[in-house]
Amino acid sequence: MITQGQNLPVVSLTKLTDDGMQTLTNEDLFADKKVVLFAVPGAFTPTCSNAHLPEFVTFADKIKAKGIDAIYCVSVNDAFVMKAWGEQHNAQEINMLADGDASFTKALGLDKDTAGFGGVRSIRYAMVIDDQTVIGLYVEQDKEFAVSRAEAVLNTL
Repeated sequence: MITQGQNLPVVSLTKLTDDGMQTLTNEDLFADKKVVLFAVPGAFTPTCSNAHLPEFVTFADKIKAKGIDAIYCVSVNDAFVMKAWGEQHNAQEINMLADGDASFTKALGLDKDTAGFGGVRSIRYAMVIDDQTVIGLYVEQDKEFAVSRAEAVLNTL
């Protein structure tokens, strides 16, 4: 598993915009930026939809006021699903990023096999990244939701 102080692995993520599908590299997403990234096991799933994403929407301005350039939400879903989920939650301040084949999640070592539920998914976590280096990592224990919450991350900034 990635640890604090390590650089992010070089893996692309995708985002669906009004201009079409974008493939975004580490350089695009993290170079010369301070970013909060949070990952969820699945878009439209209960805790993710009822708490995790909505809390980041609520706290986005306060998080950015602490010197954060961008907030990213990542899930092992396709870019179409991530865009629709973000729109449903009015997540204009959150960049909804797709890790369709779980390559980013696996490269971080933060993947889990949920078998029949959905196959390979992400463990729930949040991290603070400064110019491609992880400076804060908050990984949830199985079936927990505490350290990766928006307010918890805000309190670390």
